[in-house]
Amino acid sequence: MSNHLVSANRQPRILPLVAILAVAAIAGCGKKEAVDPETTATLIQPVARLELKVVKVAPGSRTGEQIYTSVCSSCHGAGVLGAPKTGDSAAWAPRIAQGFETLAHNAINGIRGMPPRGGGADLTDTEVQRAVAYLANSAGANFTEPPVQQ
Repeated sequence: MSNHLVSANRQPRILPLVAILAVAAIAGCGKKEAVDPETTATLIQPVARLELKVVKVAPGSRTGEQIYTSVCSSCHGAGVLGAPKTGDSAAWAPRIAQGFETLAHNAINGIRGMPPRGGGADLTDTEVQRAVAYLANSAGANFTEPPVQQ
């Protein structure tokens, strides 16, 4: 009988010791390896690199095509708000018939849904005229684009 009491007394002492060892072992397994930020940056660099280059253009030195691409194409490319689409001869024919001066005046001052200068507030009158000639010529006009001064 006394053997039974001795083993029963030892068992409760061993159980907390085993529990503490198990918790210590589990806590050690959860450690994360230290991450070197330099290595991480080097590994993602070819994918994550973005370089922006700001190109400053002197006012008045842009061509009609450059202005069309940066300002006009957003509306005239898709026909937004009834804008005649680029290259659509049928839509441009009555406008071209009004003449270059009228088209340029409307583009500079705005007409219907088109804001003055097509929304390019930094455009000079000559640059707008170049864009008008470029856009109208894409639909069959034969306007001379004002030259870019060097």
